[in-house]
Amino acid sequence: MSFFLILHSCEKKTLNNPEKKHNTAEIDRLINLGDKFFEKSEYDSSYYYFNKAKSACNEKKDVSKIIYSISNLATIQQNQGDYSGSETTAMEAIPFLEKTTNPKYKWNIYTIIGINYLYAYDYENALYYYNKALNLKTDELRKSDTKNNIAVIYMEKEDYNLAIRILQPLSLKKEVINNSEAFSRVIDNLGYSYFKVGNSKALAYLNQSLEIKVKKKDDWGLIGSYYHLSEFYQKSNPNLATDYALMTYKKATKLKNIEGQLLSLKLLIELNTGNKSKEYSLKYLDINDSITKVRQKAKNQFAKIKYDSKKEKEENLKLKAQKVLESEHQKKRNLILYLVVGIITVISISITNLLLARNKREKIKASYTTEIRIAKKLHDELANDVYHTMAFAETQDLSTKHNKEILISNLDTIYSRTRNISRENNAMETGPLFISDLKEMMSGFNTQEVNVITNGMDSINWMAIDSNKKIIIYRVIQELLVNMKKHSQCSLVVLTFKKIGDKLQIDYTDNGVGATIEQLNSKNGLQNVENRIQAIKGLINFDTKSNKGFKVQFIIPI
Repeated sequence: MSFFLILHSCEKKTLNNPEKKHNTAEIDRLINLGDKFFEKSEYDSSYYYFNKAKSACNEKKDVSKIIYSISNLATIQQNQGDYSGSETTAMEAIPFLEKTTNPKYKWNIYTIIGINYLYAYDYENALYYYNKALNLKTDELRKSDTKNNIAVIYMEKEDYNLAIRILQPLSLKKEVINNSEAFSRVIDNLGYSYFKVGNSKALAYLNQSLEIKVKKKDDWGLIGSYYHLSEFYQKSNPNLATDYALMTYKKATKLKNIEGQLLSLKLLIELNTGNKSKEYSLKYLDINDSITKVRQKAKNQFAKIKYDSKKEKEENLKLKAQKVLESEHQKKRNLILYLVVGIITVISISITNLLLARNKREKIKASYTTEIRIAKKLHDELANDVYHTMAFAETQDLSTKHNKEILISNLDTIYSRTRNISRENNAMETGPLFISDLKEMMSGFNTQEVNVITNGMDSINWMAIDSNKKIIIYRVIQELLVNMKKHSQCSLVVLTFKKIGDKLQIDYTDNGVGATIEQLNSKNGLQNVENRIQAIKGLINFDTKSNKGFKVQFIIPI
């Protein structure tokens, strides 16, 4: 993975808040503290102060400072590997972007979102947001940074010739040459691309970029340079390649960059034999095994900071409301009006507490269900693979080429499954990209043995359907396909979409072994399907003729 610009600052403005005695100096103090801790990589403290600054801002008049704070909050989550959380945070800035004429703020947010999609291997959406950033009326250096990011996507897709066609002109632009950080990134990516296509100019660019980054003490950039040089020397000079891979690992460990650690360890496994290879393999497994826990810990930490800040704000508002109410009581002597106000207040508080309690229970239940599902997936799909791979590494001679290839293949499988589990629990797109996400999910169940086809999907006006219903449709289809994969033993699945009046009818059919009433009742996934459909007042019908395929029809009001 190549490393590129993540903009950390944006233009600040000083504005007033009419809702309270606005303290601009306090907001600036909080932002300055956030910047200070960010530069020292103390992300928990930085996140705390940027979140405090955002809460202190007025939504109508402190737009620039709100966007600035959100940008940094999203960047911190991104640096900690919480890409879905970073995307959710960055999206909070979208409504505020329409309230500013400064394109730098939009460029900032679009770039952060694009990077999140890149790290999630969603290249189509990454390109979409990078192109939105590129089309803004910003300065030439920002446009060059965006083009560099676009080139990185093509490098990840192994289309190095296209990446070169983007990077080579950038390396000659005066705006890039005059900015050492931007120039070092461009020529590093250009050198790596030249290396991949066998161009002799590769080494000169890679060394020039390394020299600049060392001089500038650009630790994040050095991870990419060391890794690229390690790959470059992998065949021609294994000892030097090993040295660069070790430098990559040390720098990535210092910055707590998990992706860099895993990539460098994978290279070290390939470059070494015997006990050394085994040592790096065990390190790889240990980091890969803990990656979910580390990222979940960071996600929980930032969620707690947000929750505490929100709670504090709500308590302040509650105290103010009580003072206003007490003042009104003193002015109004009319007993009847006093009783009416008291009754209304009691009823309002009771209803609010009831709704809050119900909402809290539902959130706890949903979180618990999600945790159980993720835990089961980790146990069923990942734990055994990790155990067998560790056993293989401990018992086999890793100096042989055959055993080393088996070990690397097993590690790739573990890494792929970990990434898939992360993708399944990301926030769901319900806007213009919903239909493409739905198709992508369904295509994931296509195999050499099973063919999944659809009919009528593109004829539905998905933008007219409520977001909550689209989420349920997505999850229901996903549950049915998961059930098919586990139990159906079919070779063909057909999903038909029809709009009948103000209702959407979806028919699922496969040619598998079918299911009886008793079998349906024993499957939690299918019970979830029924519960989801009923929750939006839909109808569902299961065909229970065993050994004649499996059929489900559900109708949803739209």
